[in-house]
Amino acid sequence: MISVKKILEDKAISEVWSVPPTNSVIDTLHLLAEKNIGAVVVLDQDKLVGIFSERDYARKGIIQGRKAKSTPISEVMTPKVFTVDPDMSIQDCMKLLGQKKIRHLPVVKDERVVGVISIGDIVNSIMHEQKQHIQFLEQYITQS
Repeated sequence: MISVKKILEDKAISEVWSVPPTNSVIDTLHLLAEKNIGAVVVLDQDKLVGIFSERDYARKGIIQGRKAKSTPISEVMTPKVFTVDPDMSIQDCMKLLGQKKIRHLPVVKDERVVGVISIGDIVNSIMHEQKQHIQFLEQYITQS
């Protein structure tokens, strides 16, 4: 069973990108584009207070007529953040993502954000694990 910790170890981008709640939406969107990421955690002095994704901007920003240059992230972020522990299994993460209809999960250890995993990270990990199983079975069959 693959753990969140294993996914974080295998991620190409291991840095956690964050912004303060006072950051403007436009600056945060620039960060998302520059880093090619879909979400960023919102930290207030290292305390997780929200998460902001492209989906938040679409639903709570532009559609509601908010201006990206003058709106702080605190007005459009998702304040109720579901988090996971590094020891959690990806099966439990998939269940949480499906139940809550979310795409990103901050990973928290000792009250500190140590990473963020996405549904894409989990799917890639599952595919990699399945590929390894197939290779093992093919080797087993050809050696028999």
